Amino acid sequence: MYRRKPVIPLLAIDTPGRALFDQLADKWSLAILASLGGGAMRFNAIRRDLGGITQKSLTQSLRRLERNGLLARRVIATSPIAVEYEISPLGRALHDSFRALEKGLCDHLADVEKARALFDRRWNAL
Repeated sequence: MYRRKPVIPLLAIDTPGRALFDQLADKWSLAILASLGGGAMRFNAIRRDLGGITQKSLTQSLRRLERNGLLARRVIATSPIAVEYEISPLGRALHDSFRALEKGLCDHLADVEKARALFDRRWNAL
């Protein structure tokens, strides 16, 4: 059986690049990075900024982003202890790519909405 090579080898199934892409393309990761674009924030400030994210989902997303080197977690020695999150130098290096994706989505959102409406009309007519 012939198997085509992926158009983007980095995104082939079961590769480290694909795992990173899947994590960044999840429901919250890019929104978290956008929230932290203005500087360091504490956990509850991020949660309020995003709205709708559960404590569990935010914790998991922050840990994945930290593990991938895109976030830095800093413990502040206060009473009680506080934790701040900020975009790491690696995360900042990728920031322009995230912004380009955001711009592309904004530029073409109306076209996507039209395509969705057309699709829905066609399928609902059946």
